[in-house]
Amino acid sequence: MIRLDNVVKYYGDQPVLKGINLEVRQGEFVSVMGSSGSGKSTLLNLIGGMDRPDRGTITVSGEDITGYRDEELTRYRRTRIGFVFQFFNLLPNITVFENVAMPLLLNGRDDEDSVTKYIERTGLKGKEEKYPYQLSGGEQQRVAIARALVHDPAIILADEPTGSLDSETGRDIMDLILRFMEETERTIILVTHELYIAEYAQRIVRIRDGMLTE
Repeated sequence: MIRLDNVVKYYGDQPVLKGINLEVRQGEFVSVMGSSGSGKSTLLNLIGGMDRPDRGTITVSGEDITGYRDEELTRYRRTRIGFVFQFFNLLPNITVFENVAMPLLLNGRDDEDSVTKYIERTGLKGKEEKYPYQLSGGEQQRVAIARALVHDPAIILADEPTGSLDSETGRDIMDLILRFMEETERTIILVTHELYIAEYAQRIVRIRDGMLTE
């Protein structure tokens, strides 16, 4: 489903990714392990269409997204990708319900039933009108997961999704992600520096100094 061929990315004169080759099958759960600064978040941003490589190609479902125009990349991000971030990235001045609904609104869809379904499935029933500051870290990440799933994307990209949580809450969040993956056969790529988190995946790849190893 996802294929990277000789992907290179620079920040200024500094190479961050140095010829990445990676294939991820549809419905596969892959963890990318690496230390801070190893390039793992950059790799996720490229797959998610939030940045472009300097060289190489990224193919998703047979389409070379590196050739997309800006508006095509925006549509790709909004319709085919669900993002989960370390620091949740919730909008602080709107409710749980409104945060979860945001991807649908950006796609011109009004589907309150889907919002309600994912709020319930992530264990947040009764908290629809709460604001992010009124929730625990684990609850905020559950909102972020519901938001990532509500528009039914084919690919979930998770960037250190447990990095701001204690280990017990982190395991709860990973159990939730794993359950959704098994139920829906979505493709998940997760980056982490924690082995116990990476081991939830079907396959672990490691990135070091901008290069991948298995």
